[in-house]
Amino acid sequence: MPAAKSTATPKSPARRETSANDTDHLRAGIQSVEVGFELLNALSQAPGALMLRDLAAAAGMSAAKAHRYLVSFQRMGLVMQDPVSTRYDLGPAALRLGLASLSRLDAVKLARERIDGLLAETGHTLAIAVWGNQGPTMVHWSEAPQTVPVTLRLGDVMPLLTSATGRCFAAFMGQEGRDAQRIAPMIREELARMKKMPRSGLPLVDVPQTQQDVQAILDETRAQGLGRVVHSLLPGVGGFCAPVFDAQGRLAMGLVVLGSVATLDTDWSGVPATALRRCAQQLCADLGHRQPA
Repeated sequence: MPAAKSTATPKSPARRETSANDTDHLRAGIQSVEVGFELLNALSQAPGALMLRDLAAAAGMSAAKAHRYLVSFQRMGLVMQDPVSTRYDLGPAALRLGLASLSRLDAVKLARERIDGLLAETGHTLAIAVWGNQGPTMVHWSEAPQTVPVTLRLGDVMPLLTSATGRCFAAFMGQEGRDAQRIAPMIREELARMKKMPRSGLPLVDVPQTQQDVQAILDETRAQGLGRVVHSLLPGVGGFCAPVFDAQGRLAMGLVVLGSVATLDTDWSGVPATALRRCAQQLCADLGHRQPA
């Protein structure tokens, strides 16, 4: 009995080539969308509305080319044009997209996703702190292997004046408004408690004694962009805390690195401090925070 013939039609070389080209095209994306996005990106980075020529220059294209994209973006509501000044700015659709994205962000989750890489880079214990009911509170802890264990636990509330975390929150939350009104009395109470504490065991250093000492520490923290302690919280322990701000400019959390001063580089420009600053800046960008010009 003769074998049944296959009804499948083999792909011709031309059809196979077309299919491969289609796949490559999908992988490459749509270049016109990517080009047009440069206009939206330029508007998002600008301090305000822009004239066509300035917007086109910022996006790296001619004014005529930019205008064609802007016509479509206006129809979609991504861009709007002031009828009097003729300047372009982001439109209501762009606002809706931004708000939808922000509403779905989990700041601590984003930070936890970066902890492993930061742990490998610094080689020291890392933590995440947020402001709780009683002050800056540890909510995540990743202990590096081969480091001296530090007796801190999840849920611990850190002191404002003798921990890197507390100094970070005091400096960047307590500059103005309601947060300053809340933090100022907490600082006064902490100063009073420290004056009453018995002085025993190994001496702690860099511990403020007066309001002037506190102000000097907070000024240094703001200038360096980090909270830092060396022997202040615990003898032999140093640490840094970097602030992470959200889209509204509020302090969302602090990223903490700490360890024995025998192995942790506590210099402001050392590897741990530099890596912490860079990671915090990336998280700020992820959360929609725009650095002041």
